Amino acid sequence: MATAAVIPPDNKTIPSYNRTEPGSSQLAPANYPDIGPIPSVDANAVATEWVDSFNQALSNQDPSAVKDLFLPSSCWRDQLGLSWDYHSLNGPEKIATFLKSAPKGSRVRSIKVDSSNATRKPNVAAVDFKGNVNGVASFLTVDTDVGRGRGLVRLLQDPQHGHKWKAFTLFTAMHELKGYEETIGSNRPQGVDHGGKVGRKNWQDRRTAMEKFEGEQEPTVLIIGAGQGGLTSAARLHQLQIPTLIIDKNPRIGDNWRNRYHQLVLHDPVWYDHMPYVPFPSSWPVFTPKDKLAMWFESYARIMELNVWASTTLTDATWDDEKRQWTVSLSREKANGETETRILHPRHLVQATGHSGEMQMPSIKGMDDFKGDRLCHSSQFKGAQDLSEGQKKRAIVVGCCNSGHDIAQDFYEHGYDVTIVQRSSTYVMSSKNGLDVLLGGLYEEGGPETEDADLMFMSIPNAMLKRMHQDATVEISKRDEALLKGLAKAGFQVDDGPDDAGFFMKYFQRGGGYYIDVGCSQLIIDGKIRVKQGQEIEEVKPNGLLFADGEMLEADEIIFATGYENMRGTARKIFGDELAERVKDVWGFDEEGEIRTMWRRTGHPGFWFFGGNLALCRYYSRMLALQIKAMEEGLMKYEDP
Repeated sequence: MATAAVIPPDNKTIPSYNRTEPGSSQLAPANYPDIGPIPSVDANAVATEWVDSFNQALSNQDPSAVKDLFLPSSCWRDQLGLSWDYHSLNGPEKIATFLKSAPKGSRVRSIKVDSSNATRKPNVAAVDFKGNVNGVASFLTVDTDVGRGRGLVRLLQDPQHGHKWKAFTLFTAMHELKGYEETIGSNRPQGVDHGGKVGRKNWQDRRTAMEKFEGEQEPTVLIIGAGQGGLTSAARLHQLQIPTLIIDKNPRIGDNWRNRYHQLVLHDPVWYDHMPYVPFPSSWPVFTPKDKLAMWFESYARIMELNVWASTTLTDATWDDEKRQWTVSLSREKANGETETRILHPRHLVQATGHSGEMQMPSIKGMDDFKGDRLCHSSQFKGAQDLSEGQKKRAIVVGCCNSGHDIAQDFYEHGYDVTIVQRSSTYVMSSKNGLDVLLGGLYEEGGPETEDADLMFMSIPNAMLKRMHQDATVEISKRDEALLKGLAKAGFQVDDGPDDAGFFMKYFQRGGGYYIDVGCSQLIIDGKIRVKQGQEIEEVKPNGLLFADGEMLEADEIIFATGYENMRGTARKIFGDELAERVKDVWGFDEEGEIRTMWRRTGHPGFWFFGGNLALCRYYSRMLALQIKAMEEGLMKYEDP
């Protein structure tokens, strides 16, 4: 399997669709092995034989024997099983080298074939998008030195070695720590302490005391931000009995969505967006309106007994390297309007303020001289105004990702004359066709259980995912042919994403540069929303924008949908330069093809970044909680590999 290649440092010389987060790696797509048609096989026998050989090699502590069970183009992707980090080990040599260098050998002790349902049991399956490269796939259960987990192996025949079955991809992930299992299912709490006990408190009394953190009570973890990242992380930590407090500057849980633009609806479908422990009900709409999501967040926090202090800001934070704890000062506005200061000493801070960081607002000559009704960033846009009969207004939206298109459509629907400014190119796919191709078979009505779907998706190394999505992008483009031709004719420039790999790779590689079409593209095609393409803004005039080509566009409102900075910038704003210089950059791929710094150690003890869409938060909240729990129970040290 191909490894990631580091891009040149000058990102400006690279086409916009191939750009990465600064300092990250440009991930090369993997290659499919040259495998012919396979004969009729007993999938269970094939998987069992390989698993037995793998377990024997691990038991013998023989990295060379492990290496021989993998194809030359293979990858072992692991999350907290082999080490306390995330790895994509590309090729047998890297796998063997990693095992040899491990201080205690392989922390993965053994694996078993999982035949507990029809999805998980061994079966003949394709490893490519088109279905041309077929082998045997099987879910696995995983046993490690300190935990248990799940996995998935894809086996192909090796034509160079007598068609012996070898691993093309192996995925292992820890899901629980032995002796520290989640308080769910058969391990759920009693809810009451029966018996005649003087001073016994009921559930509400205990709940109120815990939420206030009064007296000697202290949170072990302080989470900043009550969005999907903060709530899912806190829910996982709570089930591991880690005292956790979330703070948010907004007055209500969910305000981070509630306060966004009026017409905002999630572009991801409900099956992809479930939260841990409490999935959306079967009556939930396919695409969630932002106010409905905000309402759900409030309910989720109550149901999951999460400790949330709204209207609270962090005013100071100091880390003690010797004590391995923070001293934080919080300013909290109480229900009666009074403000109190609380000093707490958590051992972990989680920045869950959104993976995008601070708004990225350009500084352009003349901004302060604009005389129109509104000039702001998309994050500050609440919605288009209702125009009176006969009233005419002009709006310019700068930026062509999801928010830019949604805002332009909102302006049009309110009767504005609208122009959208596209400075480079954008990856566009229709919501139906794109999501059918990319998520079909995994996240759909009647699809696999969410945890099984997550495992199947995560089991694909990102280099292989990029190769699969090259083919998927071709298929989406075929289905969207009329749409894409119409956009091109209208002067809107489209691209196929990094290395022609489409939407997901643009998201993982740079966090933007795409639009999932929910109607705005047709407005552009029909000329109802005009396009200004390929020109930089020279100056903001009192009545509009002057472009580098000399054209002047008049406007009453100008919205900059120009994206967000790296989370590290938000960390600098909240915690100061010392922490910001100590942590690593966030997002984009590292040299192995894993997302940098997010959901894993940041470079600063006791400090974590957490963010992403609802699906990523659902999945990685478990991984974050396991790392923190392992540290708290002495199973790992921050410095451990």
